[in-house]
Amino acid sequence: MAARQLEAPRSRIDAGEPAHAVGEMAPIDVVGHRIVHGGHRFTGAVLVSDEVVAELSALAELAPLHQAKSLEALHATRSALPQSPAVACFDTAFHATIPEPAATYALPRSWRERFAIRRYGFHGLSHAYASGRAAELLGRPLESLRIVTCHLGAGASLAAVQGGRSVDTTMGFTPLEGLVMSTRSGSVDPGLLLWLLERGDIDERSMAAALEHESGLLALAGTPRVEEIIDAAEAGREAAQLALDVYLHRLAAGIAAMSAAMDGLDAVVFTGGVGENSPEIRAGAARQLGFLGIALDRELNHRAGEDVDIAAPGAPVRALVIAAREDVEIARQIRALLAGDRLATEPA
Repeated sequence: MAARQLEAPRSRIDAGEPAHAVGEMAPIDVVGHRIVHGGHRFTGAVLVSDEVVAELSALAELAPLHQAKSLEALHATRSALPQSPAVACFDTAFHATIPEPAATYALPRSWRERFAIRRYGFHGLSHAYASGRAAELLGRPLESLRIVTCHLGAGASLAAVQGGRSVDTTMGFTPLEGLVMSTRSGSVDPGLLLWLLERGDIDERSMAAALEHESGLLALAGTPRVEEIIDAAEAGREAAQLALDVYLHRLAAGIAAMSAAMDGLDAVVFTGGVGENSPEIRAGAARQLGFLGIALDRELNHRAGEDVDIAAPGAPVRALVIAAREDVEIARQIRALLAGDRLATEPA
């Protein structure tokens, strides 16, 4: 993400400049990169150096599907723009504040120390932006709020954001943990996986592919697309209805668990492709969470646009639909880093 390109093209078009001028590359002050995994070391945005690249490459085994691609983009832009500093912003960094009881797996200490095993969490850039934007929309200090942010897309995760800090999340050591997703399984019994490896004539490579690419909604309904599943369920297809029910069961249970981590709830935020665009998913989750004080205004929910409160009048918990803007969060972190804000880079 080239920082100066965020707003310049629109302003130049609005100013009536010719099209060829709009397409020209403006000077690049800094390039921001979304990197999925920062491990233990990187708990905030960081200026990229050769040493940083080497450390990020060493983390590739923790996020094999994402880290290599991000590093390829990093190498390409550093080569193309050698005079422009690069800043890495991490999806795991926002969750570095999760307390030890929520971050620790009950596994042998030798494993945890040798392999740096903990619950890292992901989608942190989205959760950080959504919680901050929610506070703006509600006109309340972020430090005073308990917010569950629901990033619902092809990948999906929840975060418990208390006082602006992540205190729990649904994804863990990998993005496979937690909610049912488009093609990912979400949490499953580890004993089941061991049983399949021992007795199911399934090897590790096949299992990894199945859990990542052949499970989730795709496995239950034959399609990973939520809107297609909703249509099929309304048409009476049992497999689609089961997929929808499983998805909503895990989603509602996760929101309740995140609320418990904060001893209550002030607002719930729906973001991501599904969170922003599916009133049926929002309504389905809310129906199971009335005991928390969540209730939606039916009309507002069905005609919701971006960045709007859809809670029913008088509902004690506000419900918001917020557009996912990781790009804005990356720009914010870059500005804070370059301005010398230690809060952006100091270890958790």
